[in-house]
Amino acid sequence: MSDEQVSLSRAEQALENGSVEEAVQILKRLLQEQADNNDVKALLGEALVEIGRLEEAVTILEDVAGRLPEEFDLQYDLGDVYFELDRPDDACRVYENILSNDPGQTDARVSLGLIHFHQEHLEEAEKCYRQALEQDPSSAFALLSLGDVCFATKRSAEARKCFEKALELEPDDPQGHFNLAEYHYDSGDLKAAEKYCRRAVTLDPDFSFAYLTMGNICLDQEQVQESVQCFKEFLKRETSPASQEICAEVSALIEGLQGES
Repeated sequence: MSDEQVSLSRAEQALENGSVEEAVQILKRLLQEQADNNDVKALLGEALVEIGRLEEAVTILEDVAGRLPEEFDLQYDLGDVYFELDRPDDACRVYENILSNDPGQTDARVSLGLIHFHQEHLEEAEKCYRQALEQDPSSAFALLSLGDVCFATKRSAEARKCFEKALELEPDDPQGHFNLAEYHYDSGDLKAAEKYCRRAVTLDPDFSFAYLTMGNICLDQEQVQESVQCFKEFLKRETSPASQEICAEVSALIEGLQGES
């Protein structure tokens, strides 16, 4: 095994162990020696995304995704980073390119729907989700997204069916548990909401918005200390630039709750 392969293996192992900063340092050293190594660039882009350094990540991913247009995983990574950086037009272009190369890529169609959803173009979003489900009725991603549209448009019963069907397909998907937690929280069933929220964070301990909802559930039950801890866990994990406003609101809420105690 060459020195390059050894270093790449060390970086992969560091990522698996959660030592992302270590992986980034290894990969950056490798890139100085192997400037055109696409494997190194792809892994470095992944690592930078994982620690929230999205501006750095997008530069790396633009380069390597441009070199490897047939590698759909890279294209998705680039589109998702554009989305996180609030660059919807760029994200749309990436997802549309994926679909032009392979119309069967239902995740790209759902991702286009997500952009419409966040721009509050709900009819367009729903159209994308339903088209994706026509292609792949077992897509939990499409079902959860369609459920979100139904939930946003006050079709609660249909939303619940979508969430439950998605969870039947992928019972260990933390997003499915979280969506049901949100549904039950909105319905006023705090016990069910708490159950699904706790399951979400058990499956994914870094699921930031599950901690936020859990904090609200605790607060509604007058469990102030528990709610503050959950809100702190949210702030610790939520690094998206798009969440700056809500993070500021949560920080202010924590300060107020601690001032009352």
